[in-house]
Amino acid sequence: MEKIYVVGVGMTNMGKMAECSVKSLTNEAVTEALSDAGVLQEDIQSAFFSNATQGHMEGQNMIPGEIALRDMGFERIPMMNVENACASGSSAFNLATQFLRAEEGDLALAVGAEKMFSADRERMFSVFDGAWDVSKAEASKENLVRMGEGVEVPEGTTSNKPYSLFMDIYAAFCRFHMNKFGTTQRQIAAVSAKNHTHSVHNEKSQYRMAYSIDDIMTAPPITYPLTLPMCAPISDGGAATVLCTESGLKRLGLDRSRAIEVKASVIQTGSNRSSDDLAQHTTTLASKRAYERAGLGPKDMDVAEVHDATAMGEIIQSENLGFFEFGDAGPAAERGDTTIGGRIPINPSGGLESKGHPIGATGLGQIYELTAQLRGESGARQVDGARHAIAENGGGLYGIEEAVASIIILGK
Repeated sequence: MEKIYVVGVGMTNMGKMAECSVKSLTNEAVTEALSDAGVLQEDIQSAFFSNATQGHMEGQNMIPGEIALRDMGFERIPMMNVENACASGSSAFNLATQFLRAEEGDLALAVGAEKMFSADRERMFSVFDGAWDVSKAEASKENLVRMGEGVEVPEGTTSNKPYSLFMDIYAAFCRFHMNKFGTTQRQIAAVSAKNHTHSVHNEKSQYRMAYSIDDIMTAPPITYPLTLPMCAPISDGGAATVLCTESGLKRLGLDRSRAIEVKASVIQTGSNRSSDDLAQHTTTLASKRAYERAGLGPKDMDVAEVHDATAMGEIIQSENLGFFEFGDAGPAAERGDTTIGGRIPINPSGGLESKGHPIGATGLGQIYELTAQLRGESGARQVDGARHAIAENGGGLYGIEEAVASIIILGK
């Protein structure tokens, strides 16, 4: 089976960009990725477009990719639209690798873009309401919130401003972890402070201000134990990746020294399990498959980007990826193990909490960061000597965990 490489990446700034559209964000990310790869638009043989919110926000319920890409000149090639909640971008990446492995072509594009900010705040926050079984929404929420029972919620720690219902669920995940392992709010705040510090050096990040742990803990509350800086913001943005086979590298005469190998790309859905059976968490199982496919293990990873829709997400997923025993990620974050220069740097980009979370672009934004890290092009946030990297990206909820998990392993 031919090796597959990331040969080009592009990403817009993340944030509130009133002047931008899905089309313009797509154009900017793709143009940068093509330039980075050293290929032309007409060289692309297939495109996979990820978007999760345009139908809800703008009524563009069908063919968003064909519209966004045709507008910038793409014609005749096969295009596929990919919606997999917050894992849409990494799912598009996975499908692009499958296109190449099937030998349907030797150069493919994966691109994601979202325009999520709106003056209609109710519509903006309700975009997440469809990311679980809507026919069982109330029962699902009650079941998930029940996971947080046993932890006292202090008065005044719930916001009276609108926020996504998924923050209540992440808070329940926090309280479950606190109750089971003794994880503290300060340890969760340490993750957030670390990510905001990393983002200072990311010129494309939505937020670039450093916070101390105490700053995070005393920030406006969302829902206990989460405070505002612990939570990913609403974001506009786009990201793109150009992928190529070994034979494509030769045919196009591309720069092999900057090509990053795709060691594994795994998509896995969840299963029914008890909340205590952490070894069967969908991300745990998916990461094991990815490590086996890559011929590597957790100790081989030099840098990681994980899905921190809240700071608690990083704690949970760093344990699922095998970097720490279950219950140990909170203390590890407080020690500095996950900071650049630590044992396993996580989210050097600043993560979703700081970089931003434009849903369809999120997974590809992780690839943008890790590609730069493996090329040694990350400047002040560079992880020294990085040779292997892993990206974890989850989407939606089903039962007591994300509905879909993506694990991508890259190597020099």
